[in-house]
Amino acid sequence: MKPPSGALLLRFGLFLILSWAASFGILQVLLGQRLERVQMQQIGRNLAGIIRLSEITLERFPPAMVAQLSGLRLSTNSQAKNHGRRDRELRLELCKRLRHCPEVRLSKDKERGVWVELLSPIDQVWLYATLPNDNWWPPDPLLTSLSLLSGTVIAGGLFLLLEVQRPLQRLERALGRVGLEQRPAPLPQEGAGEVQRLSRRFNSMLARLELSEKERSTMLAGIAHDLKSPITRLRLRLAMESASSQAQSDLDSLERITGQFLLFAGGGQGEDKILLPLQELIGELSAQYNNQDLELRLTPLQAYVQPVAIGRALTNLIDNGLCYGIPPLLVELEQEADMVLIKITDRGNGIQKKERQQALMPFHRLDASRGGAGHCGLGLAIANRVAQLHGGRLEFRDPPRGGFSVCLLLSRNLS
Repeated sequence: MKPPSGALLLRFGLFLILSWAASFGILQVLLGQRLERVQMQQIGRNLAGIIRLSEITLERFPPAMVAQLSGLRLSTNSQAKNHGRRDRELRLELCKRLRHCPEVRLSKDKERGVWVELLSPIDQVWLYATLPNDNWWPPDPLLTSLSLLSGTVIAGGLFLLLEVQRPLQRLERALGRVGLEQRPAPLPQEGAGEVQRLSRRFNSMLARLELSEKERSTMLAGIAHDLKSPITRLRLRLAMESASSQAQSDLDSLERITGQFLLFAGGGQGEDKILLPLQELIGELSAQYNNQDLELRLTPLQAYVQPVAIGRALTNLIDNGLCYGIPPLLVELEQEADMVLIKITDRGNGIQKKERQQALMPFHRLDASRGGAGHCGLGLAIANRVAQLHGGRLEFRDPPRGGFSVCLLLSRNLS
């Protein structure tokens, strides 16, 4: 196990110092004043008894004799200065315990004490009483121990939050974006050592995924490109030699397959989104099916879309519906919540529910014989990828009146 770095230890030490200081200040404010009040109550209780005895004694003996006999510090001169906070608190305690409220003033000496006025039948007599030191300094041992304990716990919590929890949450969000973005940004290598190693492994994974995606796209594009040239040459030769229509149909199937490979390899990520009236775009795409049993129900809607990518997806869905469904084929455009819904419905039974998730996988064909018409299992995968690039999804639905619907949901505000 790799030892923690110096910067990490320095940050943890800073957390400890700040947490200890904050804990001591908070505990001093919350508990120090309460301890001082309890202490003042005890002093007031003891001093009230001394005052009562002293006042009874002063009724029979002079102050000097009382001081000599009792050992108390008595004075007939005013040796006090202005009032302060502590003498006011002590006076309130004495007023609660005596029949009268004696005058209490701070001492002029450097000693921490007060002078309390006594009831005397002849002269004005003052009794000196010492007060303990302030609780602020030196700090109370109990408060110091509690502040060290709570500060350590707070520092550990802050360290886990800032150096472990926050980088892990950033890693979780980045993992959720993998596959949804073209190039997720690499993560900064911050936090504890284990979290930094996770971030490095994540960045390495992104690099490998990007390399794999480039290799896959290059392979698919190369296969499709290599097939297009001989197909073109065959088409020219068949046209010159007046070949049969069956050969022409085979060539059309090959051309469709290579076109699907190119569409899937391209992905559509490089195309810009523009604001378009979708009803016009769908109407233009449907014009090529003028001899087919196709119906349109289009609500005028505008959205930011990639025209070429949307055209590829809709063409694939319409071709699938005309090839495998039962006419008539209904194409609808409407708004569903905050999404644009393009729904293609036929009268057939559609895809079985247990097979619908597999139908979205690339190169997956539910019926192996479909490849003879130029289908290679990429139509729904292309449409699903286009929907995700537009902040939406591809759904299969069963209309209440029967049939089967393939729904392309797109975000309207994804510009």
